[in-house]
Amino acid sequence: MKTTGRLWRWLGLIFVLSFGALGYLGWQIYLFAPPIPKQVVTTDGQLVYTGEQIQLGQQAWLSAGGQQLGTVWGHGSYVAPDWSADWLHREASALQAIRTAQQRQATPAMASPDKAAVDTRVREEMRRNTYDASTGTVTVSADRAQAIREVARHYVGLFGTDPSLATLREQYAMTEGALPEKVEREALAAFFFWSSWAAATDRPGEAGLSYTSNWPHEPLVGNTLSTSAAMWSMVSIILLLAGIAAMLWLHRGDGHEAEAEVPKADPLLGAKATPSMKATRKYFFVVIGLMLLQIGMGVVTAHYAVEGESFFGLPLAQVLPYVISRTVHTQIGVFWIATAWLATGLYVAPLLSGREPRLQKLGVDALFWALIVVVLGSTLTGWLGTLQHRGVDFSFWLGNQGLEFTSMGRVWQLLLFVGLLFWVFLLGRALWPALKKPSETRGLIAMVFLSATCIGGFYATSLTWGRHTHYSMIEYWRWWLVHLWVEGFFEVFATAVVALIFTNLGLIKAASANRAIVAETIVFLFGGILGTLHHLYWTGTPTSVIAVGAVFSALEVVPLTLIGLEALQTWRRSKDVAWLGAYKWVILSFVAVGFWNTVGAGLLGFAINPPASLYYVQGLNMTAAHGHAALFGVYGMLGIGLMLFCLRGLYERGLHADKLLKPAFWGLNLGLGMMVFMSLLPAGIYQAWASITRGLWYARSPEIIHSQVMETLVWLRVPGDMVFAAGSVCLALYALKLLRPARPGPAMVLSPATAAAKR
Repeated sequence: MKTTGRLWRWLGLIFVLSFGALGYLGWQIYLFAPPIPKQVVTTDGQLVYTGEQIQLGQQAWLSAGGQQLGTVWGHGSYVAPDWSADWLHREASALQAIRTAQQRQATPAMASPDKAAVDTRVREEMRRNTYDASTGTVTVSADRAQAIREVARHYVGLFGTDPSLATLREQYAMTEGALPEKVEREALAAFFFWSSWAAATDRPGEAGLSYTSNWPHEPLVGNTLSTSAAMWSMVSIILLLAGIAAMLWLHRGDGHEAEAEVPKADPLLGAKATPSMKATRKYFFVVIGLMLLQIGMGVVTAHYAVEGESFFGLPLAQVLPYVISRTVHTQIGVFWIATAWLATGLYVAPLLSGREPRLQKLGVDALFWALIVVVLGSTLTGWLGTLQHRGVDFSFWLGNQGLEFTSMGRVWQLLLFVGLLFWVFLLGRALWPALKKPSETRGLIAMVFLSATCIGGFYATSLTWGRHTHYSMIEYWRWWLVHLWVEGFFEVFATAVVALIFTNLGLIKAASANRAIVAETIVFLFGGILGTLHHLYWTGTPTSVIAVGAVFSALEVVPLTLIGLEALQTWRRSKDVAWLGAYKWVILSFVAVGFWNTVGAGLLGFAINPPASLYYVQGLNMTAAHGHAALFGVYGMLGIGLMLFCLRGLYERGLHADKLLKPAFWGLNLGLGMMVFMSLLPAGIYQAWASITRGLWYARSPEIIHSQVMETLVWLRVPGDMVFAAGSVCLALYALKLLRPARPGPAMVLSPATAAAKR
């Protein structure tokens, strides 16, 4: 038998080196982020903005909804504009108009002003970096200051109550008076100016390349795809093809070990649930309830793309505006998936170790109610804070921080962090007997515990930014949380748990599973840790981030090419074993995970990951197509599969209405496919055309967002949404039927292995 010791050493080395590189690049981002000037002044000394206004404006935007209300540098929601791109286009257009009027006055005899000369002057002025590091001052011309003031008036009115902008607010799905205080609206304009200034101004020493590597695409200021982005995109494609070829070659050349001999009866049929295992039942009912809530909020949020302030004519936005519905939709999605995985860990730990630690049930119950407090408390305070405009302090500490997928206030983040550490403690004490005892599955159990420890520990990254943290660094740390915590360690944890489930069911050999899980974790983390950087191409980072992100995000896709094949092979083997029929929908859920890993995370993910692609499609519905297919298709279906496995052992076999699981499974998967491929992906492609031809501002403008094509594509979500919702209702009915009284049935027949163990 081959030892896994060498693989574990490789895993440790890759872990240390990858995080070392990610930390070093984070330090580079900190050093070379776009500077926040102490003041912005005109050439004749008039003050335009102060650094304090810019920082207050960042807080004001986040408190008004932040990434749930449009985007800055491409990250956030898709109905309102990208404010950095929108400001940039408005300012350049205003400056062009001012210069054109001046030329017309200076040379009235000319038939028409020299447009080319005006365009050149505007482009040169917008790109010239006038930041003086010694004084912390950015200097602009009097004409540009006039253009800035004109654009600022637009935003002050838009986020206020200007009646002339009511139609635009409805198109953006904004509420009137999003920022009641004028001082905050003026500061908001300062922040938007700064974000667009960084997007157009040349980085020192890199002529023709702005702080955001020329993102967004904006011909008026000469923002076009950079040479480095194009070159590294080609490198990423070559590496992807080479990586897939190498993976397939190694997979075929490694030879196939003898398959495990599947037991003649269910090895888990006679397993008795301990009190702490039974205590996880309530977790799974909450999972289904939260999933239904997320789906409902998703329907409302999608409809706001057509009626920005109404739901089929009802003035729903008065109590549930877009900012709140989308916040709940994204945050609850993370909550229910994570809860399913946490509960699975608590269920399987005593099952694997054969020991129920003292007071374990009390701990499981306490953790459940603590999570309920965090979920309900953060949702309620976020809703009230946004609806009642409680301001920047309340938003940061208790309300909605305005950051996508991690929007809850700092107090709730602290409580959740403590809860996750307590979960690791409960999991560890239950697994400890199995970790101490030499066995074939000890490596898998160790992987479960190590990944769980990383889940608890790495949530600390949600505490790394503060109210005054530079926006580039907020994005750096936020993606540590979203990419590494959700997409990284949670996935390793769940994959290890699935391997243990298949091992205990006798579908795969423990030795094979040990090697496979460590090898797959090596490959995944090798690309996944540094692949985090593909989210940060345009967030004011140095060009080295583009190079490393492009290379490793391509390698991140490589292992996904085999996951679908492996899942399909497992399913084919299980079809010939009668007793595995009880686990049919568990196994099919894992097959669906493999499919969506390949299609949603792999195909749709790589479609937007190369810099040349993401340059044009960041912040468009191409990202939403990938996000829905990957988040629900991979992590959601994985959570559902784990939940179905646990429920199979928590309730008598006769209580399971398996006939409901067929429409649930196919409804969820077919509905998701219809939603993605009939609506989101075509909408993203249409927006990509607009972005490439005229600029990102145009792709996010009401002219495109509320065009007949886009609104038709929004309505095309309805069939998929209905199928998806029907599947979720069937899943809920299946769970409810578990609560009915059990009927007397035939005596339980234990498998030989289980009977021997009991003796």
